[in-house]
Amino acid sequence: METIQRCHWVNNDQIYIDYHDHEWGIPLHDDDQLFEFLILEGFQAGLSWITILKKRDNFRKAFDNFDALKIVKYNEQKVEELMQNSGIIRNRLKILGAITNARLFLEIQQEFGSFNQYIWQFTEGQVVVNQWNSSLQVPASTPVSDAMSKDLKKRGFKFIGTTICYAFMQATGMVNDHLINCVSYKP
Repeated sequence: METIQRCHWVNNDQIYIDYHDHEWGIPLHDDDQLFEFLILEGFQAGLSWITILKKRDNFRKAFDNFDALKIVKYNEQKVEELMQNSGIIRNRLKILGAITNARLFLEIQQEFGSFNQYIWQFTEGQVVVNQWNSSLQVPASTPVSDAMSKDLKKRGFKFIGTTICYAFMQATGMVNDHLINCVSYKP
């Protein structure tokens, strides 16, 4: 029986396999989906991505399917409701950060016409295709994620350091970091 080669971080959990095979590294240009990843990456800070993936459906329900227009209207009562929701990461600063980020996301849409237009400018609208042989070669950040983080922070975004930005870039296909021996690698 032939073994399928996947990236080093994929374990035998089906949710991880499905995420790797059908989402991670595939170029994403839909504003709503980009916003979802932006928020989820912020909640992931300090935790494992599998934790977020397993709670993703709960996050979608709790955060109105990541509808930024609804999230910006969240008040203290809604924050308290989210703090009681055991299906998500109950971190007040991250919840408040998501509300702030929703407002700023909408501002970027107004300024650039779409969040997609804004965020993909950091890679000049192109996928950065890497050719890694080993997981040890894959960086945690790059000058591009540094620039993205710096600009987002200047605009007031929360939980948006360079490592989070690089993970966002990987997840949304702005960068292709599949190892060259991975079934999903496409040069």
